[in-house]
Amino acid sequence: MSDRKEFRDLATPEAAREAIASLDLSPAPETVPLRKARGRVLAERVDAAIDVPGFDRASMDGYAVRARDTFGADEADPAELDLVGAVHAGAAPDVTVESGTCAEISTGAVMPDGADAVVMVERTDEVGGGDDGDDAESARIAVRTSVAPGDHVMTAGTDIAAGARALGPGTRLTPREIGLLSALGVDEVPVEGRPRVGIVSTGDELVRPGDELDPERGEIYDVNSTTIAAGVEEAGGEPVLYPHAGDDYEEMERLLRRAADECDLVLSSGSTSASAVDVIYRVIEARGELLLHGVAVKPGKPMLVGRLDRTEDGEDVEGADADPGESAYIGLPGYPVSALTIFRTFVAPAIREAAGQPEPATATVEGRMGVGERYGEGRLRLMPVGLLDLDEEATSGGDDRPLVYPVDKGSGATTSLVEADGVVAVDPDTEYLDVGEMVSVDLFSPDVRPPTLLGVGEDDPALNRLLDRLENPRYLAVGSREGLRRLRDGVPDVAVTAGPTDRDVDAAELGGWSREWGLVVSDGNPEGIEGLADLVDRDLRFRNRPTVSGLRRSLDAALDDLAAERDADRRALAENIDGYERTAKAFESPVRAVAAGDADAGLGLRETAERLGCGFVSLGEQSVVVRAAADRVDREPVAALAGEFEGLGADAESAAEGRPDLDAILADLPGYSRNSRNDP
Repeated sequence: MSDRKEFRDLATPEAAREAIASLDLSPAPETVPLRKARGRVLAERVDAAIDVPGFDRASMDGYAVRARDTFGADEADPAELDLVGAVHAGAAPDVTVESGTCAEISTGAVMPDGADAVVMVERTDEVGGGDDGDDAESARIAVRTSVAPGDHVMTAGTDIAAGARALGPGTRLTPREIGLLSALGVDEVPVEGRPRVGIVSTGDELVRPGDELDPERGEIYDVNSTTIAAGVEEAGGEPVLYPHAGDDYEEMERLLRRAADECDLVLSSGSTSASAVDVIYRVIEARGELLLHGVAVKPGKPMLVGRLDRTEDGEDVEGADADPGESAYIGLPGYPVSALTIFRTFVAPAIREAAGQPEPATATVEGRMGVGERYGEGRLRLMPVGLLDLDEEATSGGDDRPLVYPVDKGSGATTSLVEADGVVAVDPDTEYLDVGEMVSVDLFSPDVRPPTLLGVGEDDPALNRLLDRLENPRYLAVGSREGLRRLRDGVPDVAVTAGPTDRDVDAAELGGWSREWGLVVSDGNPEGIEGLADLVDRDLRFRNRPTVSGLRRSLDAALDDLAAERDADRRALAENIDGYERTAKAFESPVRAVAAGDADAGLGLRETAERLGCGFVSLGEQSVVVRAAADRVDREPVAALAGEFEGLGADAESAAEGRPDLDAILADLPGYSRNSRNDP
C-alpha cells in the first residue's frame, strides 16, 4: 500500500499560476561581451561616456567654408574661394580655413579650424588653376549657393552627448541598441541573467534520439528533453540536459539534487501520474516541499509544483555555514503534447519573467468550428486545433473566417504538435461545441501559416510525393473511410481513397492512379506463400491494416470472394488467420514487421515491399482516387492539384527544383500506373 499523500482536489489553473509565481527562479545579473548580447535584457542603465560624434564632422562630400563667405552667392553670381587643401575621413585636418578660402572635405571627416559649414559638391565648380598636381592648392572653387553656419555639419554630441541616458534597464538588446552601444565604445554590458533550467526526463523506457531502440522492451525515443529545451531557450532560459532517470528512487534523487544544485529551475517530465513506479513524488516530499499536485486542465492534469533543497556543497555555496538555498521545481506530464502544453501555458511565462524578457507578440484569430466537438470533463481543456483559410466564395454565407478543427490524437501523439496551428481554451462548463460556433484560437506564434490546402484519407507513397509539388499543404492520413466521412462533414478540401468505398459523398473526382497490393513476405518467400488461402489454411503469422484503410477494404473484399468460392462464412475464414485482428496504422508497418521477422506475411504494397527488401505476392490492383469537395473545386489550391492530373503542373520551374510531375512520380514507383478511369 503506497503512503503517497493523495491530492483528491485538482488545483485550478489560477492556483497553479500562483504557485509557480511564488517560486524564485531569477538568476543574478551578469556581464556579457557586446557581441553576445543580442536578445538579452539590460540589467542597469547605460549612460554615454563620450560625445557621439566626438567632433564636428561633415555630413556630406563638398567643401568646408566660412558661411559668411557665401552670403549672397547664387547661380548667377557665385562666390569664388581659394582651395587650401583637403580633409579626409579618419585623418586629422592639416589646414585652416580663413576668410576667402575653402577646403575639400569628405563625408565623416573632421571639420578644419575656421570652417563652420559645408557646401555640397554638386553646388560648386572648379575654376582656374589646379590642372597640375603641383598647383592643386592654387585652384579656385566657385560656390553657386549660400549656406548658413552649421549647414551640413554634425556637431559634437549631436547624436548623443556625454552623460546622457543612452539605454535604461529592461531594454531588450536588438541590433539597433547594439549599434548605439558600439558607437559609445561599450564592449561589454550588464544584462539580466538567463535562468538555468535543468531538464530531467524520467522513465525506464526512454532512449536518447540517435541511440538504438529495443521495441520488445517497449522503448521509445525521448521527445520531451529536446522539445522542452527548445522551449526554454525560446523563453530566454539556458537549458541544461541531464541523463535519463529511470524509475529508481536513489538514481532519481541523485539527478534531481544535482540539477537543483546547478540550476535555478528543475523540470522533469514523466513519473507524475498515479502509477506504482512513480517515485518522483516521494523524492520531492523527502528533499524539498511540494506545493501542488494535479491541475484541472486537459491535457496535463498530473503537474507538480514545488521546491528542491540544494546540498551544502552545491556550487553556489561559498562557506560551510552558508544557506545552500533551494531550486524551483516543476514536474511536467510524460506525454509530449501534455508536457509542451503545460510548459507553454504555465512555465514559459515564468522563465520569461525571470529572464526579464517581454511577453512575446501573441496572435488570436476568430474562427468557426468545422465539426462538432463533445466535451464534459469539468476541467479546462486546451484543445489543439488546425485552421483552414477559405475564400469568401467557398464558404456558406460569405463568412471569410477560417474553419477550426480539432487535432487531437491523444497526449502521446507527437504529430499533434505539428499538425495544429493553435489552441482553443474550452471552458470547464462547456459540454459541446457546435458546428459553426465561433471560437477564439490562440496561435502558437504570430507567424503561423495555416495550410493552403487540407487533405485527408489514405496514406500512399505517390501522394506523399505529389503533395511536395503544392504550396504549404497539410495532409492527415486517417484512412479511406474516415477521409470520406470528413469530406462529407465539410472540413477538408480533398479526400484520397483507395479500394472499394461504401460512402456516397457529394464530391468531384480530380484524378488518380492504380497501385498493386497484396501480401508482403520475407525476401525469397521462404514459407512459399501463394495467396490469401495460405493465410486461412496454414499456421502463418499475419499483420493486418485497420478497417479505415483502403488496403484492408480490398483484403476483406478478397476474403469475401474466397468465402463465396468455398461456400463458407467469411468471419470463420478471418478467425483462421493468425493476426487478422492485429493491425498497424501506417502502410509501412506490416512490411517492417515482416522484415524484422515478427510476421510471416503482412498486408502492403509492391512498392513498399521492394523498397524495404521484402518479397511480394500480388493480390491485385486498386485505384487511388482524389476527390474534392464539390463547393471547393474552384479554390485556387484545389485547382492547382487538379492541374497535376491534367499535366498542367509539369513546368520547367518544378523540374529545375527536382519536383517531378505525376507521370514521373508513378514511373518511379514499382506497381504504380496512371488511371484512365477512376472507378474504385
